[in-house]
Amino acid sequence: MPGDTAFWRDPALPHVESRRACHSRACYKPHSHPTFSIGAVDAGGSIFTGSHGRQNALSTGSLVLVPAGCVHACNPLPGALWSYQMLHLDAAWLHSAVPQLDTDSAQVLHHPALYAQFCAMNALLFSSACVADKQAALLYLLHACAGASGARALPAVTARIPAQLRPAIAALQKQPLASLAYLAQVAGMSRYQLIRAFRAATGMTPHAYQLNLGVNRARDGLQAGTALADIACELGFADQSHLQRVFKAHAAITPGRYRA
Repeated sequence: MPGDTAFWRDPALPHVESRRACHSRACYKPHSHPTFSIGAVDAGGSIFTGSHGRQNALSTGSLVLVPAGCVHACNPLPGALWSYQMLHLDAAWLHSAVPQLDTDSAQVLHHPALYAQFCAMNALLFSSACVADKQAALLYLLHACAGASGARALPAVTARIPAQLRPAIAALQKQPLASLAYLAQVAGMSRYQLIRAFRAATGMTPHAYQLNLGVNRARDGLQAGTALADIACELGFADQSHLQRVFKAHAAITPGRYRA
């Protein structure tokens, strides 16, 4: 049905999460994940936007490989519907299991056989197959992606943080509610200098980075069963409704539907 979205998770495979969305109009703000992600376009055209606004057109059967920390957005053409699948993999697990895929730049693949393999693997994840079969299919796909020819690098790279910004990034990791004035102080910059340097390094302003960090932490809290109001309070959102709006803008789904 229009806008239908489903998630798959299994405690036995904690390093992987999968999503399927059918006939969706949902749009994403520029964001990043702490996970390595693989997206597959099932129907409709879409636009991949990299960290500094550069765009690339995707079509049915396209696969996009997005490294952890890469700022990006992928959205349907204006006024159109699209269907897609999205696989999120723990970055440390991926580095250990298939280090060849642990690169800095996003990549796009137009490879019909590989797209079919991705679809079969994802269908297996959503099925009642045993954990061992799911893990084997996942690893087989990842090694196939690593060995695929014709990959095209997209103009979107993981953030390379200059030394002067690292104290501000570390402060945000420890104190998600840190003010712009405090972040500028620890970085030894003016607030304007910090905003400009932050955008140049990450593709986001400090405030956008804070919101993105909050959404990623909210995902963990939702999966752990924490009440939405408690998550909102802990992460410094004005209230539960504020978190819901920001979460939907970044994840194209409400926190309640993501948890379910």
